[in-house]
Amino acid sequence: MDRPLDAPPVRLVVGLGNPGPRYSGPRQNAGFLVVDGPARSRGGASRQEREPGDFIEDPATLAPATVQLLKPLTFMNLSGRAVQAALTKGAVRPAELLVVHDDIDLPLGRLRVRFGGSGGGQRGVADIARTIGPSFWRLKVGVGRPPEGWATENWVLSRFGEDEAALLARVVASAADAVELIARSGAERAMNEVNGIDLAPPTQPKRPET
Repeated sequence: MDRPLDAPPVRLVVGLGNPGPRYSGPRQNAGFLVVDGPARSRGGASRQEREPGDFIEDPATLAPATVQLLKPLTFMNLSGRAVQAALTKGAVRPAELLVVHDDIDLPLGRLRVRFGGSGGGQRGVADIARTIGPSFWRLKVGVGRPPEGWATENWVLSRFGEDEAALLARVVASAADAVELIARSGAERAMNEVNGIDLAPPTQPKRPET
């Protein structure tokens, strides 16, 4: 999908995930992890506000830009309701929205900023697109494809392994930086700076056996 000419600045950043302690920490909650980063760095205090039929958590406001950071407290496949409520409340247009979410088509270590397009199998993004249309920004956080024998649903609900912890910390920090860059300088600049980065250490070639 073509990006809007003279794209307006992003005013609302939504991190996707499933709420509650039962779903704390799975790959599918990558959006929550990323949105929490700028909130903590800005010293934001969480508060919950009730919207019609939904709860939304508002961790902080990015300064100097007025950009709200939100985490829907609906389940993933009902994210569209929460996002629509937030857009309506803030008089925000879809083109001023950034959704941060996991992406199985990118390996852990890769990020991608994109405007529009399909949900790519991500249920929260698909529900948002059905509800408000597809014309919004996305920050995709790679979580890798499921290993052989794993169902995709089980994979995205699984937790990151201990061997992934160091890389995950770098990914979350870089994605949080990307959110702040988008808020400060626009999504177009972030695309140029973020989309080519691979944070994963290079794979060492195997030495031939002697």
